[in-house]
Amino acid sequence: MVEIVTTTGDVHVVEEQSTHFTSASAHILIQEIMVCSRDLDIIKQKTNEVEQKLKNMINVLGRI
Repeated sequence: MVEIVTTTGDVHVVEEQSTHFTSASAHILIQEIMVCSRDLDIIKQKTNEVEQKLKNMINVLGRI
């Protein structure tokens, strides 16, 4: 058994299998990639929102 800890603290315990790459393992990998991609999109959106707020603050401070 192999224990995998993600950056969010989730722990996945998986059973070691043969080194063959199966359709099922590919499907699981694709799902994980899609979740990571969605999370990265959310982070990008929030980063852009924070950047815009900071620009607005700088503009306001520049007028004072």
